[in-house]
Amino acid sequence: MDQRAGRPAEASDLVDVAHLVTAYYTQQPDPDDPEQRVAFGTSGHRGSSLRTSFNEHHIAATTQAICEYRAGQGITGPLFLGRDTHALSEPAWATALEVLAGNDVTVLVDDRDGYTPTPAVSHAILRANAGRAPAAPGLADGIVVTPSHNPPADGGFKYNPPHGGPADTDATSVIAQRANELIAAGLTGVRRVPFARARAAASAYDFMGTYVDDLPSVLDLDRVRDAGVRIGADPLGGASVAYWAEIAERHRLDLTVVNPLVDPTWRFMTLDWDGRIRMDCSSPAAMASLIGLMAGGDRYDLATGNDADADRHGIVTPDGGLLNPNHFLAVAIGHLFGGARPDWPARARIGKTLVSSSMIDRVGADVGRPVVEVPVGFKWFVPGLLDGSFGFGGEESAGASFLRRDGSTWTTDKDGILLALLASEILAATGSTPSELYADLVARHGDPAYARVDAPADRTQKAKLAALSPDDVTATELAGEPIVARLTAAPGNGAPIGGLKVTTASAWFAARPSGTEDVYKIYAESFRGPEHLAEVQAEAREVVAAALGS
Repeated sequence: MDQRAGRPAEASDLVDVAHLVTAYYTQQPDPDDPEQRVAFGTSGHRGSSLRTSFNEHHIAATTQAICEYRAGQGITGPLFLGRDTHALSEPAWATALEVLAGNDVTVLVDDRDGYTPTPAVSHAILRANAGRAPAAPGLADGIVVTPSHNPPADGGFKYNPPHGGPADTDATSVIAQRANELIAAGLTGVRRVPFARARAAASAYDFMGTYVDDLPSVLDLDRVRDAGVRIGADPLGGASVAYWAEIAERHRLDLTVVNPLVDPTWRFMTLDWDGRIRMDCSSPAAMASLIGLMAGGDRYDLATGNDADADRHGIVTPDGGLLNPNHFLAVAIGHLFGGARPDWPARARIGKTLVSSSMIDRVGADVGRPVVEVPVGFKWFVPGLLDGSFGFGGEESAGASFLRRDGSTWTTDKDGILLALLASEILAATGSTPSELYADLVARHGDPAYARVDAPADRTQKAKLAALSPDDVTATELAGEPIVARLTAAPGNGAPIGGLKVTTASAWFAARPSGTEDVYKIYAESFRGPEHLAEVQAEAREVVAAALGS
């Protein structure tokens, strides 16, 4: 932890926005430098103009590649284009709009010329495609210009195909390869028109009104209002800022936007664990202001935070502070499957990533629903949320979504606004805060200690880690317990996990290479307490080092 973590940002922490935007237009990537090429992670391409990894050439080439991809897939309907509040998002949005118009794509943009959360784009795509066959003509898709919770100097660009969720590697690998070819060719082949012409050709769509008006189909907001739950919502300077005020007004909730400011430097943030500004609503350091607000009085019964594109949630209670994301996922699942959604199909299962807490498995057993464990990445939940075989899909990184109250699809991307409001529904329905309900789960199932740490790894080691087989792990015990499983594929769907997971009767660890840094991530959990967790983490490093031959 940096010594200034959790403290207010200072002038020296702020990005120079003018310099950042100038670099977007003036710096050109070197196609032979891997760090400057287009590369899609689990949430699109991310980088910074200051590192020549997110510049106009990247976005023009990537948008052209998306146009060619959608044409090759027979996707001929409108494309919903949204952006968040990062300084690079509007320039990239403008570049994308010029290329989309140059390729004669019908583009729908926000009718208020405002910011658009990721879940609102997913909701719009699904609404446009409702009742259509998967290969029907005229299907819609979308692009969201956002690096999510990343620091202010970063930009991000992600594609959502007609299923409304994050594009899978079958799509992103094709798009990235073609984008890099176009960059190497000096953008020869990119079709583009001037911005004024592109903006005039775009059509308006009421992202906010359509999304906000539809919320009662997925949440019991009447109960929240009738219970008088007092909510403090902090958009953390992100795209949900206008949505929360609209939700309060339209649904007559006792809801206050505690910080309505938007500033591309995010000067109002407290610093994250590493001393950087980062809009991570699952981080106690980044959420220190909201936590302090809740601790300083009884103005709110519940407070919530979102990251910059509102696909993640943070829940703060007066009695428990900021909930660990795993804790809230377990409470949410217990509520939804424990009687709050009687019209959900009996076959609806619980989806979790393989690095999420095993408390979810124990809650699943309680409510009598199977838990399906998939690799990291929300894309793995998309098919189940579409056909109703997943009632809920959630990640340990505070991202989740679930079905409408009638069992139909709501979104197929993470929805931080939805999960934040669910916390209020839970309080209204039970009279207990989510942190109190998690304490009940601990009393019933035990108190798991969970943590993630990073360890150094070069590019060769990361590639080897991603390609491990179970036979590469020769250890038979982990922290004093026999190893019962060595996994390099997710048990829920057999897909490669891009790393390794080792489990015992009361603990587990998973190791995965980072997509952006020279480290690998070790996730670990123990139901035998923090000391045993520390043993698991230490031995996890040894197991991985032995498997890597280092």
